[in-house]
Parts: sequence; structure tokens; C-alpha cells
Amino acid sequence: MAELIVPGDAVVLDGPVPGDPLRLMSPLTRALGREGPAVVVRTSGSTGRAKRTVLARDALAASSMATAVRTGGVGQWLLALPVHYVAGVQVLVRSLYAGTDPVVLDPAARFTPESFAAAAEEMDDPVRYTSLVPTQLQRILEPASGVRNGDAVSALKSFSAILLGGSAAPPRLLAAARAADVRVVSTYGMTETCGGCVYDGVPLDGVSVHVAGADDDAPRPGVPGPAGPGRIWLGGDVVAAGYAGDPEQTARHFRETAGTRWYRTDDLGGLSADGVLTVHGRIDDVVNTGGVKVAAGLVTAALTEHPAVRQAVVLGVPDAEWGQAVGAAVVAAPGTDRRRLRTELEESVRARHGTAAVPRRWAWPDELPLLPTGKPDRAAVGRLLG
Repeated sequence: MAELIVPGDAVVLDGPVPGDPLRLMSPLTRALGREGPAVVVRTSGSTGRAKRTVLARDALAASSMATAVRTGGVGQWLLALPVHYVAGVQVLVRSLYAGTDPVVLDPAARFTPESFAAAAEEMDDPVRYTSLVPTQLQRILEPASGVRNGDAVSALKSFSAILLGGSAAPPRLLAAARAADVRVVSTYGMTETCGGCVYDGVPLDGVSVHVAGADDDAPRPGVPGPAGPGRIWLGGDVVAAGYAGDPEQTARHFRETAGTRWYRTDDLGGLSADGVLTVHGRIDDVVNTGGVKVAAGLVTAALTEHPAVRQAVVLGVPDAEWGQAVGAAVVAAPGTDRRRLRTELEESVRARHGTAAVPRRWAWPDELPLLPTGKPDRAAVGRLLG
């Protein structure tokens, strides 16, 4: 596969952007004013191998238009995420296409309910949007202190839609958002699809989802995949051009079939009869414990369905007897009896997925260690689990 050529005026995001993120608005305007690669976003994903994803003007435009259609229109955006990640730069891109001025939450400061409320107060458009990760929403709706900041909750309610992505949101958090009349949209996607392209399990207009069978082939017209679980493929105009400087990885992950460009994800999922996608976790996120393979994502889902669990991460940890053991780091609601909760969680996992899936190592941090993206820091979680 031919190597991608990135124009010199493309906006290249190789790491944190110093200073005011709004200084990117002018170069973004220039890059989006012509055809071809417009933005390059470096990401290591969860593999540790750096990739420079090339997003073309037409893909970003398709993503912005589909988001506007699904959320009900255009409006003003609040930037509350680092701008060198796709969800952050997309706030600026969508603002440009909407013709509105974004408001920036201080990128140098820790996200707090107070800082969010103050930033929202600066917005002057009644139609407003933002993108958050679950941890940010949780700090407002389920603070560790148990006492909500009323101004921050009111600010949340003022948004026409809050796009929630980066990692799976616990059911308890989504229920809290519904109870507070906060309009949250759970998104699924990645840098290679210009960010979220499946909202509340339903693909955006112009986006296709395919779940591959055992052969793991790219989607073929008229040949449906299994109900799941299987590898998720995402297709449509939002799919990236490929990886700069890495034709091998581009060929591995990107395909074109019958005029549709597809991205081969590393995630497992299933499609319901009416086309709703459920994501089960990463394909390589499997714990081999005593010869039994356990899907960490399914165990995580079982844990987070408990009403006393605020967050959870499940992964494999070295074990002298079993090779690997299932480990779980759980953030419990304030005042929870952890011994009783552990017993209930063990019973729940055993009933759903069998004895091998029951975590043997537990950690109970007050908060999960996080990466700058807001995603859980799995390496740090592994250290907590010993």
C-alpha cells in the first residue's frame, strides 16, 4: 500500500498543545479549506505502539454533519478534553463547521465541578454541546464526598447533549444522569473514525457496523456477520485515510469494499436484530487463567452493574499457580461495606460467567488512576493489583 502524503499545512498533533488551544483555529480553518489530509493525531491506543492517524477533510466534515443531525442541530461547544486527542480537536472542528466560538475549560487545571460550571457560564448560545469522559461526569454527579455541586449539575442540564466516550460508562452513572435530567449520549468510536461514530449503540448517518465471523474478513455486500461476539468493523465516510509513515499498519486495519472504506477495530461486539451495537471489550483483553479464557470486558460489565460500584477495571495479573489471575480494581460508593460488596460481586460474576471468571485479586482505590485522556491507566491498575 502506498505511503500517505501529509501536506505541510496539515494540523499535526504529536502531543500536548502548549498555551491556548484556540490558537489551532486558524491552521484548522486553512487545512479544512482544501481537500485531502487535514489533521494528524498521534495515538498509541492500548498497544503502546505509536500511530499517526491521518484524518482527511471529507472525513471530518462527514463526522461533524452526522453529529449535528443526530444531536438535533448546531450550537456552541465547550472544550473540556485535551485538544491533542480526537475528542478534543473535534470540538474545534465542529465549532468551525457550526460557525460558533468554542469556550475552553482551562487545559492546565484539573477538571473539577467548579471549573466546569465556571466554563459553562461563559457560553452565550442556548444550544450547547460538550464531550466528556465518564470520570469527568462522575466527579459532578457522583462526587467522592457524596455532596454535589449544584452549579455544576445545573450546568450539565443546560447542554443539549453531552457526548460521553473514551471508555464504557458504568450503568450506575448513566442512571444518575437520567435521574438528574442530564442529556447524555454514550458514544463509541476511535481516532480512526474521527472519534465517536456510534451513538447509544446506533451508527450515525453514513456509518456502517459489521461484526466479523471466525474468518475475520472485511464486510462483504449481502453477507451478514454473526450476532456476536465478533470483531467490530466500522465503515463509512468518517473512516481515516490510514497511518502516516506506516503502510503495513494501514494495510492491516483499513480496507475498501464495494466503495465503502472500513476500519478493522480491535474490539469485540455483537449486533442485535435491529442493528444496535453492544461492545464487549478488546479482543486481546482476555485473561487466560488455568487454561480457561475469561473476557475481562464481560467481567467488568458484571461488576459495574452493581449499584454500589462507581467504577471498575478488570485485567489479568501474573499468578504463580494459574499463570494469570483475574484482578479487579473497584471504586465503591461512599459508605459501602467492601467485604459484603466483594462477596456479592463474586456471586454475581460466578453466576454469569463461571468460577474461573471470579476475580482472585482485588484493589479498592478511592479513585482509579487515569491517563491524560481520562481513560483508566491500566498499567497503574496492574500495580495496584500486585
